Amino acid sequence: MDQYRHLDFLRVTESAALAASKWVGKGKHDEADQAACEAMRNELNSMEMDATIVIGEGERDEAPMLFIGEKLGRPGGPEIQIAVDPLEGTNLCANGTPNAIAVLAAAVEGEGYLMHAPDCYMEKLVVGPECAGVVDITVPARINVRLMAKALGKDVDECIIGILDRPRHQELIAELRDAGCRVHLVPDGDLSVAIAALDPDSGVDGLMGIGGAPEGVITAAAVLCTGGEMQARLKFTIDGQRERAEKMVEGDVDRVFRTQDLARGNVTFAATGITPGDLLKGVRFRHGSAYTESIVMRSSNHTIRRIETTHRLAINPLLDRRKRN
Repeated sequence: MDQYRHLDFLRVTESAALAASKWVGKGKHDEADQAACEAMRNELNSMEMDATIVIGEGERDEAPMLFIGEKLGRPGGPEIQIAVDPLEGTNLCANGTPNAIAVLAAAVEGEGYLMHAPDCYMEKLVVGPECAGVVDITVPARINVRLMAKALGKDVDECIIGILDRPRHQELIAELRDAGCRVHLVPDGDLSVAIAALDPDSGVDGLMGIGGAPEGVITAAAVLCTGGEMQARLKFTIDGQRERAEKMVEGDVDRVFRTQDLARGNVTFAATGITPGDLLKGVRFRHGSAYTESIVMRSSNHTIRRIETTHRLAINPLLDRRKRN
């Protein structure tokens, strides 16, 4: 992938984050999501590439834009697979609570790969590079956290595991707490916390639990770039999901999926904070400018960049006219 194209993808997530930020704390879920989708789609369409959405807002009959299979970009560029979540944490944005982000993963056809994940649940285990190779999703969580603690040079009671705050996780939470582990519960959006688990400075040591499979693929792109490890298993809860998965996913759908099964090769990952969170600062406004913090990763050279950007906002033409008069 062109060494400068990752900055183009950064502008995509920045645009979505800025658009969604105008709806932070206003209780308008649909409006925030719509604004992020429109901004992200417009930015992607301005890029010179032949892009296909492999993970997006849903099927064509469910989403008016950024739907799976949609073609984007201007003629003349490379063929690229795009996985997007314009507003990860719609409720978080609407309520003004932490960890809403705009996120994207991309892979050039023939150089990289992003799994076309079915719209179902996925059990996930995500750890950073220090714990890669020591965990196993098939063993009890209490054993994994002990293995993680040893790899990290910590006691178990110093480890923090991020988990979605859902009734389905009550037994998992109890098991970890009984083992002495600390649990970081998040109300929505496990993607941001999963990526935070890859950052040794975030305070989160790992992610466990069940969340969305499409978000899992985007997470895997970040894991690939950082050298961490992700293990996952698909979970089917609705009739027809298994059959659909068998048509979309190569191999046994009941197997343990590793990082390379979900994302491999030359992959770029970009995310921009919308509300403050475990991973990134949110969008801030001051004196006619907006400030964003983003993270951009590339698997080809394992670079991880944190980028703070100042965006000069347009002057309101009505106010400007009054000043001139």
